[in-house]
Amino acid sequence: MYLLNRQQRHVVNYSWMIVSLLLVAFLPFFLFLGLYLKSFLLLHDYSLVDLIFSREWRPSNGKFGFYPFIVGSVWVTLVAMIITAPICLLTAIYVTQYTKKYFLRIMHPAIDILAGIPSVVYGLWGILVVVPFISRYLGPWLEIKTMGYSILAASLVLSIMIIPFVLNILIEIFKSIPTELKEAALSLGATQWQTVKSVLLRKAMPGIIAAFGFGLARAFGETMAVLMVVGNVVRLPKSLFDPGYTLPALIANNYGEMMSIPRYDSALMFAALLLLIVSLFFNLVMHFFIVKYNKY
Repeated sequence: MYLLNRQQRHVVNYSWMIVSLLLVAFLPFFLFLGLYLKSFLLLHDYSLVDLIFSREWRPSNGKFGFYPFIVGSVWVTLVAMIITAPICLLTAIYVTQYTKKYFLRIMHPAIDILAGIPSVVYGLWGILVVVPFISRYLGPWLEIKTMGYSILAASLVLSIMIIPFVLNILIEIFKSIPTELKEAALSLGATQWQTVKSVLLRKAMPGIIAAFGFGLARAFGETMAVLMVVGNVVRLPKSLFDPGYTLPALIANNYGEMMSIPRYDSALMFAALLLLIVSLFFNLVMHFFIVKYNKY
């Protein structure tokens, strides 16, 4: 490199930047292509409708119905977001609009610590605290018989896991709103809450929706913590207290043992393909909201 002149070094560095850019841009396509090729054996033998909507999962009998896993993933993800959304939104409003700046500087390390805790630690906490609480106290209080390993347990653990992710995005969104908007509303006689409700929330709404969408995409693919408390029973859950089974848990539980069975291996790759498609969908939709947010 040192033997090259300045112009040649510029060309080499520029070429590396282009290669890196193309790699990042096409990486989702490569992931999709690889998973599709690995899933092709299953897709060749079964129709897509049968795979997605069939309720029977008996690989030894050639029945690969992913519907219980899709429903389990949707239940856990949506309930987790229902718990997470108001907590994160109200917290973001409070720390950015009602507290001193030093309080936010204290909050950021705490949020980062929560984000850095390994998922298996959250799973162990769920086994030691959440599952016994549901089985011994919440279930009997509601007159529901449950072992504790359930959709609700997985949702509670998952909601705590994604709070730092969603909260950080919401805080940055509220911090990016021009202070002139707030000052203008206050100068017209609006109260602090009226300013937040009628001005700041309206301005930040596309970003808020995007933050929740990214949280959904992140939660949908979470594996280890959910796997440890969801119950891993292949059936359609009828309530939050029933056990379930998610797509990431299916892959984690079976992939190492089933690589030698081609059709089973292809089925697990199809589960990964479904996860990738859902994540890409949420991210593309939320990117649209971010672009719309930046225009105003």
